[in-house]
Amino acid sequence: MSGAWTVIAAVLSFAAAGLLGIWLVPFLKKIHFGQTIREEGPKWHKGKQGTPTMGGFMFITASIAATVICVLLYHNIGENSGIPAETSLQSAKIFGGLFMAAAFGAIGFLDDYVKVAKKRNLGLTPIQKLTLQFIVAITYLVTMYLFGEGTDTYIPFVGSVDIGIMYYPIAAVLIVGIVNAVNLTDGIDGLDGSVTMFAAIFMMLISSLTSRIGLSIMSASLAGGCLGFLLWNFHPAKVFMGDTGSLFLGGYVCAVLFGLDREILLVLIGFVYIAEMFSVILQVLYFKLTNGKRLFKMSPVHHHFEMCGWSEVKIVAVFSLVEALCGVLALAVVMFDGGAAF
Repeated sequence: MSGAWTVIAAVLSFAAAGLLGIWLVPFLKKIHFGQTIREEGPKWHKGKQGTPTMGGFMFITASIAATVICVLLYHNIGENSGIPAETSLQSAKIFGGLFMAAAFGAIGFLDDYVKVAKKRNLGLTPIQKLTLQFIVAITYLVTMYLFGEGTDTYIPFVGSVDIGIMYYPIAAVLIVGIVNAVNLTDGIDGLDGSVTMFAAIFMMLISSLTSRIGLSIMSASLAGGCLGFLLWNFHPAKVFMGDTGSLFLGGYVCAVLFGLDREILLVLIGFVYIAEMFSVILQVLYFKLTNGKRLFKMSPVHHHFEMCGWSEVKIVAVFSLVEALCGVLALAVVMFDGGAAF
């Protein structure tokens, strides 16, 4: 019965996100919330100038609504049929995680709004964004502490490891880092949504394997919401997710894996995001160390492949395949480390 709620959550979120686009895309056009393309990007991206942004509201609304509805129904039915319900800490991880993702989305909305208002591809300053992001991450971690979450994390083939007070600064930096890495992955039509959809599918499988049904529902809702959004965002995109969507996705992925106490799996589930982030870091360092030479033709790395002649569809397909392979590896690690029931 618990698996049925996961399927229902995915279908409900997919339908809600897809149908919401019928109203949202024309509305964003009507109020002139169009994307301003950055000057230093690929020249052919200029043709996307004015494409509506903030389309992330499709999967934000859909995934949150589907998660809340299905988790509450699952709990209610569980109490009346003997199905084990979530503990208070597990429930806090679900709803606290949704709040964290929504808060990151709100920061993204503020950034998008400033960009639209100024008609340029610069929103909040880096310091403003990082400050707000750390406030959100710290608030989430404090909330989890108040609900009894410890400072231990699960290391595959090792077990639960308590890292003490250092858990909090490491966790805060990790959350903010992943959120910004997901944001960097949003650069071509369908890329961030496709990669995150596959990430969500494997988080759903891992959650089910570890008997975290609420987090499985949460992951399924994200997968369905991303797929519904891709109906509008796949090349050629009719709408962009904006920072509103990409920061939400980053917060959501972190919420699920932190909820599973398997933060270390971000290395695998978040491999594509991390590769995008490090391509930017390496590009900057190499540029400074070599007096202006470039390691990549353009960063983040998806733009490098564009400059090499790859189509946007090919990049999305290859990056999604890499994400799927990393997801399979993460699932295998959980299956064979002997700690699936942790």
